[in-house]
Amino acid sequence: MEITDIRIKKVSTDSKMKAVVSVTFDNSFVVHDIKIIEGQDKLFTAMPSRKTPEGEYKDIAHPINSEMRTELQKQILTQYERELALADDE
Repeated sequence: MEITDIRIKKVSTDSKMKAVVSVTFDNSFVVHDIKIIEGQDKLFTAMPSRKTPEGEYKDIAHPINSEMRTELQKQILTQYERELALADDE
C-alpha cells in the first residue's frame, strides 16, 4: 500500500495540536483527522479516534503493525516540516 497524498491543515500554534492531516492510500482510500501533536521531546501523530460512553478514546482507523505506523508518521512529519519551511520562506 502506497501513500499517494498527504494534506495538512495547520491549526493554532498556541495548542499542543499543530495540524490535522488527511492521508490518501493508492489514490483510492483516504483517512481524515490524523493529528500532529507536540509532545515533550518531539512531534508525533495520533490516529483519528472517538470517545466511548465510558470516557475512553478508541482509534477509528490505525496501522496494525509498527512498520506501517513508523512509515506513516515519518511521511506525515516530513511533509509537515516541508510546509513549515515553505511558510517561513514567505
